[in-house]
Amino acid sequence: MKTDIEIAQACQMQDIREIAKKVGVDEQYLELYGNYKAKVDYKMLQQMDRPDGKLILVTAITPTPAGEGKTTTTVGLADGLRKIGKNAVVALREPSLGPVFGIKGGAAGGGYAQVVPMEDINLHFTGDFHAIGAANNLLAAMLDNHIQQGNSLGIDSKNITWKRCVDMNDRQLRHIVNGLGGRMQGVPREDGFEITVASEIMAVLCLSTSIPDLKARLGRIIVGYTFGGAPVTAHDLKAEGAMTALLVDALKPNLVQTLEGTPAFIHGGPFANIAHGCNSVMATKAALKLGDYAVTEAGFGADLGAEKFLDIKCRMADLHPNAVVVVATVRALKHHGGVEKADLGKENLEALEKGLPNLLRHVENITTVFKLPCVVAINRFPMDTEAELALIEEKCKALGVNVALSEVWGKGGEGGIALAEEIVRLCEQPNGYAPSYDLDQPVEEKIRAIAKTVYHAKHLLMLPAAKKKAAQIEEMGLGGLPICMAKTQYSFSDDPKLLGAPDGFTVTVSNVKVCAGAGFIVAYTGDIMTMPGLPKVPSAEKIDVDENGKISGLF
Repeated sequence: MKTDIEIAQACQMQDIREIAKKVGVDEQYLELYGNYKAKVDYKMLQQMDRPDGKLILVTAITPTPAGEGKTTTTVGLADGLRKIGKNAVVALREPSLGPVFGIKGGAAGGGYAQVVPMEDINLHFTGDFHAIGAANNLLAAMLDNHIQQGNSLGIDSKNITWKRCVDMNDRQLRHIVNGLGGRMQGVPREDGFEITVASEIMAVLCLSTSIPDLKARLGRIIVGYTFGGAPVTAHDLKAEGAMTALLVDALKPNLVQTLEGTPAFIHGGPFANIAHGCNSVMATKAALKLGDYAVTEAGFGADLGAEKFLDIKCRMADLHPNAVVVVATVRALKHHGGVEKADLGKENLEALEKGLPNLLRHVENITTVFKLPCVVAINRFPMDTEAELALIEEKCKALGVNVALSEVWGKGGEGGIALAEEIVRLCEQPNGYAPSYDLDQPVEEKIRAIAKTVYHAKHLLMLPAAKKKAAQIEEMGLGGLPICMAKTQYSFSDDPKLLGAPDGFTVTVSNVKVCAGAGFIVAYTGDIMTMPGLPKVPSAEKIDVDENGKISGLF
């Protein structure tokens, strides 16, 4: 059996100019990065008066070690839509080097439903993440330099909220002391790093709609507070102009293709457990303008990526989704039912029934909380039995939701036709899309709404530090922003060990932070961290390159 990277490397890719022609992108708007990658000038969007296509969100059940195949399903669905004669365009996030070298080893789909060039996408791509890291760290350097050069703004070095970043899993950098070595080496203080995908700059880039909007958002970023408690912004440090200059090319969406030649925008990459988990607004809007169907994905389970897509991104960008796909596997549902990974290949209807509430809760949230039509896509494995598949279909039909088998990993677009046909049907239905809370509610009440309505928690506990910060945010006049929950991806709760569809639990919020540039408030729960670490055996150990430059080990 071929590996994902072997399948990708065997693909005869089309020239990116031919891919652009499929959706009417004139060559004048392309900035080529070789023959198979290009950036698309955002001026194209400003000059198009074509109505938007249908917007389809692909999300999933709560992740497990068994895997769900969300990106694979997203790519295969778009290819399937093209197989039935629909003009479909994909919009995905860029992979972070952290997971590539850490646990996952790649994030461009799988099997015969991938985006290519796979190695480029997973590694440096077009340099967007490097630009984001540079802009983030320029702001950090200007902040510390201001303090070193006299600190005319009166910044309290013990109340700095801005961290440096690097796009790597590196636990050694979580908590550091810098500025050591004497007076000319800076002002000593405690500091730390975040992974680039957790940087507010990443969120700002992904939510910006133009260069002026990008610059204004960057200027609003709060880096810390004065001795008197007043916020200090990037604008106060006169940093936003230079930061925008670093990001002006990164703001342009990247165009690539699937294995079957479907146009795909891959742009931005915020994590869904610690950020808002969606690709850029620019890429999504480009896909909507150029395709009759725009297929996009939100990270991790529907309680994280989909909630943030629907409560944050759609509100900010005035997007109106038409249908949602919830991806599940029989294997993952049995894991939620208590089966160990080594035994997931055996039929176990009892465990499957115990695990099914996880899927059903996600589906109910989509249909009853967010009021959107939904289909369940079962990413089929060879060991799945007919009895197991029938049980899932029966339980979903009780909620008025159809199930479509997705066999895109092995068959590409051909294996996504059934899902594509159901999506076309759902997109013709009217829907009453609504966010899960009102923006004018107090900060704590918005957090409580997510915890109780989406997670199904019994209680919300706001620790004193979080209550104090929420009150401060409201005093600053920023309480009307949406909430971005930072929570484990492995459970509806903030405890990763609570699998399935737990109830009776308490969500504990330890701190809140305003991201004024991105335009949301982050609520930190459980033991969530913004700088991951490498596992005992990192995927980096398997990645190699031969004398001809051919890469191996990326899946």
